[in-house]
Amino acid sequence: MNMPSPALTLAVCTAVQPLELAIVLPTFNERNNLESLVERLDEALRGIAWEAIVVDDNSPDGTADAARAISLRDPRLRVIQRIGRRGLSSAAIEGMCATAAPIVAVMDADHQHDPKLLPGMLRAITSGEYDLSYASRFCEGASTEAWNRPDRVKASGLANSLARRVTGLTLTDPMSGFFMLRTQTLRADAHRLSGVGFKILLDILATVETPLRVKEFPLAFAARADGESKLDRTVVFEFLVGLYDKWLGRVIPTRFALFGTIGAIGVLVHMAVLMVFLAIFGGPPIRGQLVTAFEVGQTIAAVCAMTFNFFLNNALTYADKRLTGFLPLVRGWAKFAATCSVGLTANVGVAAVLVHYGVHEYPAALTGIVIASVWNFALSSKFVWGKYGTA
Repeated sequence: MNMPSPALTLAVCTAVQPLELAIVLPTFNERNNLESLVERLDEALRGIAWEAIVVDDNSPDGTADAARAISLRDPRLRVIQRIGRRGLSSAAIEGMCATAAPIVAVMDADHQHDPKLLPGMLRAITSGEYDLSYASRFCEGASTEAWNRPDRVKASGLANSLARRVTGLTLTDPMSGFFMLRTQTLRADAHRLSGVGFKILLDILATVETPLRVKEFPLAFAARADGESKLDRTVVFEFLVGLYDKWLGRVIPTRFALFGTIGAIGVLVHMAVLMVFLAIFGGPPIRGQLVTAFEVGQTIAAVCAMTFNFFLNNALTYADKRLTGFLPLVRGWAKFAATCSVGLTANVGVAAVLVHYGVHEYPAALTGIVIASVWNFALSSKFVWGKYGTA
């Protein structure tokens, strides 16, 4: 007869206690980190009824399957596998809303955050003196030496400085990814959180209307144990986008603002390519010539600008639905080209109709551009990066 594992026995015994704490672990390619992390949580949280929720963005290394295998032995671990969407902040929000625990923590699964801080963070909140506790990399007693990434330390310091200036926060590390708060506090404002970017703590602090009483804990920030960071080369951009979304996103939707901004840059790309082409191949048209240099240059410039817009939108505007791999990118580019051609037709058609009815050429042209932008955005969101796309 097989005896239950010690972890399962402990989990069953703990289950008779009311659930006290949930730890949300947003993951991407963290398969090799989970087993040892659960062991560290078990050691740090002895006597506390806890559960851990892995929110995995469909990691190709099978992180979700590894988490499910562990949960068969230790039911304190649960899994949410997200298909077709990515992002650390949105993963954290989804995990925090999925627990019945009265208090919830968010931390990385890569062993850079020390689970031994969790009991103290929990006591700070249950004491009633604080609403939120978090681990700071930059307060007195903290350290980033083991991280051994002076470039990231410098970038984090700059981002924290900017965050304090924009939000008025006085914390030493509002960009921390290791924090804890009452679940009801999170749920009360979850619908107002942007979920954009990668720093959910900053989002929460900037959203909650009643100032939160915050307790800092010094963190010895460790080096990543294994796997892949959820923070890629677009993190600074995502930070700025998060700030925009918080302050202006309700006026002009963030994704549309990005799409339009990239489109405007694409116009500059178009004109630059056209100017270079005409400088090399331009000249007066030759009698009997079927296609002029301008027409060829205009076509090449349009294709270059459209390609530029597609790849920049894929990397930035739709980073959470980013297409990867040669074939998905080719299919996505073809669909984007098709949507842009429809938008161009709408642009010219609407502008022509307005001019026909007496509207001045420039306002008519601007109206056509706006309508084409909305059309391209709507179709691209649906057919390139959305439900009917290749993501």
